[in-house]
Amino acid sequence: MAQSSVFSESASAVSWGAVVAGAVVAAALSLILFLLGSGLGLSSISPWSRQGIDAPAFGVAAIIWITVTQILAAGMGGYLTGRLRVKWPDTPADEVYFRDTAHGFLAWSVATLATAALLTTTIGAIVSGGMQAATHVAGGAAQTGAIAMAGKHGHGAHQPGENTYFVDALFRKNAEEGTSDRGSSAPIAEVSRMLAHAGSWESLPPEDVRYLSQLVAKNTGLTEQEAEQRVHELQAKAKDAETKAKAAADKARKVSIYITLWLFVSLLVGAFSASLAATWGGRCRDA
Repeated sequence: MAQSSVFSESASAVSWGAVVAGAVVAAALSLILFLLGSGLGLSSISPWSRQGIDAPAFGVAAIIWITVTQILAAGMGGYLTGRLRVKWPDTPADEVYFRDTAHGFLAWSVATLATAALLTTTIGAIVSGGMQAATHVAGGAAQTGAIAMAGKHGHGAHQPGENTYFVDALFRKNAEEGTSDRGSSAPIAEVSRMLAHAGSWESLPPEDVRYLSQLVAKNTGLTEQEAEQRVHELQAKAKDAETKAKAAADKARKVSIYITLWLFVSLLVGAFSASLAATWGGRCRDA
């Protein structure tokens, strides 16, 4: 009769006050540990070569710190939720265990949503400056590759990127001939349109290569053989830049995948920690 009377009650079995209290504590502790980890991480990197922590070690340390943060913050929030919830007299032990687990999971869910909201507002703006600096240091190669890709997909002479540099290099005169009497911008614009139409240096047809060599020879004072050699050299450099850009983009893609997967794992660990700690707190509450 006691068991049936308990389950026939219309009142909710969720102690929302305890859930909110545990979530607030978990969110606050998570934010504090996040800021501490950000400060320690930024102090360990350096823009100077061979100084500070390298990118792989920084990534591993960040993953470990995020996981530890989830365990500590979620565990504390779940424990407080279990200790602060109301007593459930005449309730079977297995039902109490389920309710405590659910309370811990609810507290973790609310805390996670609150932390995500905080990190997208003013606090996130404060931290983002330093994190962008860390990303710039750790991913300098990726940024260089992005510039090269921008040059490949440029839309003319006024598009900044590697193509602009290579086009200027084509019409660069030798130092002994002086640089004050540079060729007009007409051939440079024509070559830029030629590259934009071809899509890349590597896909230039042979007739365009010959015409390009003639333009270079005419505007730089080089012989046609020297101009053709310069064109081939710049083709090789452009191909190398494109290869590096693709490698950097692929590396950045893999890093993003790894970070996303490990964040998923750390959040699952946090949910488990909150649920387990809530059952512990609930047993202490009923003792």
